[in-house]
Amino acid sequence: MTRQPTTDAPSAPSAADEAELARRLGALTLEQKVRLLTGADFWSLHPEPAVGLRRLVVSDGPAGVRGELWDERSPSANVPSPTALAATWDEPLVERLGGLLAHEARAKGVDVLLAPTVNLHRTPYGGRHFECFSEDPLLTARIGVAYVRGVQGGGVAATVKHFVGNDSETQRMTLDARIAERALRELYLAPFERIVGEGRVWAVMAAYNGVNGHPMTESPLLRQVLHDDWDFDGLVMSDWFAARTTEPSARAALDLVMPGPIGPWGDALVASVRKGKVDETLVDDKVLRLLRLAARVGALTDVPAPTLPPHHDAESVAARLRATAAAGFVLARNENAQLPLDRASLNRVGVLGPNAAVARTLGGGSATVFPPYTVSPLDGIRAALGDDVEVTHGVGVTPQTRTPAAALAYLRHPDGDGEGVEVNFLSEDGTLLGSERRAGSAYTWMGSYGPGVPTGQVARVEVRTVIRATDAGRYAIGGSGIGRFRMSVAGAEVFDVRLQLPPGADLVEGLMTPPQRLHTVDLAEGEETEVVLTHDIAAHDIAAHDIAAHDMVAHDVVSSDDALGDAVTMFQLNLQPPHGSDDEEIERAVALARAADVAVVVVGTTEEVESEGFDRDSLALPGRQDELVRRVAEANPRTVVVVNSGAPVLLPWSEGVAAVLLAWFPGQEFGNALADVLLGLAEPGGRLPTGWPVSEEGLPATEPIDGVLAYDEGLFIGYRGDGRTGWQPPRYAFGHGLGYTTWDYVSIDAPGEMRSGADLAVEVRIRNSGTRHGKEVVQVYAGRPGSAVERPLRWLAGFAVIEAEPGEEVVATVTVDARAFEHWDTEAGGWATELGTFTLEAGPSSAILPLAADIAVGNS
Repeated sequence: MTRQPTTDAPSAPSAADEAELARRLGALTLEQKVRLLTGADFWSLHPEPAVGLRRLVVSDGPAGVRGELWDERSPSANVPSPTALAATWDEPLVERLGGLLAHEARAKGVDVLLAPTVNLHRTPYGGRHFECFSEDPLLTARIGVAYVRGVQGGGVAATVKHFVGNDSETQRMTLDARIAERALRELYLAPFERIVGEGRVWAVMAAYNGVNGHPMTESPLLRQVLHDDWDFDGLVMSDWFAARTTEPSARAALDLVMPGPIGPWGDALVASVRKGKVDETLVDDKVLRLLRLAARVGALTDVPAPTLPPHHDAESVAARLRATAAAGFVLARNENAQLPLDRASLNRVGVLGPNAAVARTLGGGSATVFPPYTVSPLDGIRAALGDDVEVTHGVGVTPQTRTPAAALAYLRHPDGDGEGVEVNFLSEDGTLLGSERRAGSAYTWMGSYGPGVPTGQVARVEVRTVIRATDAGRYAIGGSGIGRFRMSVAGAEVFDVRLQLPPGADLVEGLMTPPQRLHTVDLAEGEETEVVLTHDIAAHDIAAHDIAAHDMVAHDVVSSDDALGDAVTMFQLNLQPPHGSDDEEIERAVALARAADVAVVVVGTTEEVESEGFDRDSLALPGRQDELVRRVAEANPRTVVVVNSGAPVLLPWSEGVAAVLLAWFPGQEFGNALADVLLGLAEPGGRLPTGWPVSEEGLPATEPIDGVLAYDEGLFIGYRGDGRTGWQPPRYAFGHGLGYTTWDYVSIDAPGEMRSGADLAVEVRIRNSGTRHGKEVVQVYAGRPGSAVERPLRWLAGFAVIEAEPGEEVVATVTVDARAFEHWDTEAGGWATELGTFTLEAGPSSAILPLAADIAVGNS
């Protein structure tokens, strides 16, 4: 069922517009048309002056708009992660954030944002869990529609991804997801359907994986579902390097191969058309869709420019990100109303834990951006409390096993002029081809080393800096990446090694957590030492290892081991300053907690366990963080634990602490938003978009067997598994979140009957029974007792966000779509309604539903 937009949405092109696009198409030769269908490089599409088409630029975007540079030289507003956005359950808020992203995109010259990601939280083990919205298809769809409306309302194309079944990372390039037809339609395709129909999204990205026997870039689902069922008139692009064949992918409804200029189409596709193996009308349709996208984003001459996004200055960006982060924080536990804190009663606050001073604001992989600043919890709390309250800090434990990228505070330019490094590009004979001053220690070049540097001649990249010790002790210094690395310290070479990925490692895993080589040096406080890290480009091993391992592109396309290596250079200068052992740091944290009025412990995941490119093998907090929390809570009963992770983690100590606040990856304003919430200046507005399990028992796996990942749980993911054999009630249920007031659910009013195919309005009356103004997410779930069709006990049918003053009684009007009562009939190949009585339940979460009403669903 295709839904009509409920608010103004980008409209379909008029007949006159389509005629003009067809005219431009007709001016192109076959070779010109095919050239347009493969990217010009990593982040752009070919221009074509013959039809007035300028260069189009695409950008990764789940946590901000990165643009064409993957480093600190092009800072981007770091917005809360998609799971944090879904935790707000607030569509207008997400739509406004989409407008901010459109503004960011236009400022960077970006036309197409590669977001949102609407794959489901099938399992908390999924490596990109943080990049997806929810375990529920309806919540995912509605938040996704709002996101797309905000972005495209600013004249920037959104790209809904990854179509479909890319719900885990293990063997993602090659796995075949076996998904039963009902689960595929009712769960995994449902968000895409609504975003295509109601959101009118302009682009879709086809996934790496296969589904039911077909790689998605060749899948019949592209045409059967997107084109035939949903009337999608936009463009389908491949995920990066996902297109592997010429004719099968060209005959499918794939329109654009990314990135370029290599790929399986090009001359091979021209030849296939000439030989009659691929109909030229298919090529024409692809080009027409690309031109339609270009027209929508303003990339065609003599076509009216799209709506400009709203302007945002730095102050308004900060305010928007701060409020959005707080709106997504989920207060999971608040024993005896320990939160919010009374600032007037505070003299000393201990801010402890490995994520207190250096927090994670975003996840790794394609979601990576480089914010202009980040506010840590420690900095935010100190700024909010001021000089009148002593704020102490201890790291507690060091959960990382890897040495991080060197912090700028330790780096000095070789000439002594400020913080940073000097990067030199050298030829094989040592000739200096170019140089730049950098303010970071993580380096990525894709396709080019920058203006004036002859990329094909670069044989080595050299990073020169002076390390300055802030404290006396042992410093670990080194490099991480793939290929040959040499490092000298104080003029003496300390290693010359070739770093390689282990067999079977994913490409992005190798880029995000590459192998490292370290050297330790003892430095006195204030002592300086020169460090030179050299990486040989000619010996790059990315392409040889990963293209062969994953068959990322056809063998006739990439025959050189250096094909990808020439395009991607990615490595880090690493530095770990001296620190105490975990035993020492835990004891110090416990002493600080004992002396404090309140202990705020910030724990979380690391880039080693939660990132694109690999799935998680454990849901436990890494390292000895659980021990830290227990010890601190024993020392101070007023212990508030802030969980800084993008996905659920196990919280075995949860009943022994005063409060648990789930903060996700909340973006660059983390610390300020956290201070607002802790002190009651803002309410923690979030409700769980996915359940948090009490243990790892019975959770869906991510490991394919003989290349096949069977979705054996069918319809029963997440809370939908309630009542099934082996299902375990979660620690915190889907929809759960406490806020700073209390609510009474008074009554539910629903029509006694409805005709098949109609939507209905359900009125839920609730009362703010607390002492503060508050926000509540009123949730309505549907069920079908005694159904002849296999179903979950209940499923989310609608929700509404309301606010009320203390003592105020309000009515939340929840729209329940007709689809909530439908199921996919596999025999008929379409949607059907089982006539009879359904039950609607209303409450604050999937586990607490105090109100119920029956409704008879019939034909008229």
